[in-house]
Amino acid sequence: MRKLKNIELNRLSVKEFKVSTKTPIIVILDNIRSLNNIGSVFRTSDAFLIEKIFLCGITATPPNKDIHKTALGATDSVDWEYKKDTSEIVQELKENGYKIISIEQAENATMLQDFNLKENEKYAVIFGNEVKGVQQEIVDLSNHCIEIPQFGTKHSLNISVSAGVVLWELFRKFKSL
Repeated sequence: MRKLKNIELNRLSVKEFKVSTKTPIIVILDNIRSLNNIGSVFRTSDAFLIEKIFLCGITATPPNKDIHKTALGATDSVDWEYKKDTSEIVQELKENGYKIISIEQAENATMLQDFNLKENEKYAVIFGNEVKGVQQEIVDLSNHCIEIPQFGTKHSLNISVSAGVVLWELFRKFKSL
């Protein structure tokens, strides 16, 4: 095996990314404190051709050097918008036909591996605050709650890790539809 050079990876330019067909997923960041987590979610969203990110509540917005440090330019490729009130954007997306999914440990949550996507459906996936998670009000507005199975002594993953796990799994499932 030989490690590939960056030039061999055939990555899209920002211009090509903007016009490419996106994965029908919107990411909503609900009151994320860490600028590094925000940047990491941008970078992961770029990797899986995510449609858009909504930054809500206390979630910081680009341009910001600490977001940029982990996003590595993904704030230029991935469309994003700031909304102060998470519930307003959730209601708006529901009215526009999106299925709302909170990533949260909740009663009757569906384990990630058991969640089935439907062809021609659009999804908005909500990741919550590092300490408090997704607000209960937002969980109440959701069509689904997805839980990432965990088997160790800890009961949570870092939000950027959660986003990576969930977005990869949903991207993979979309590709197999």
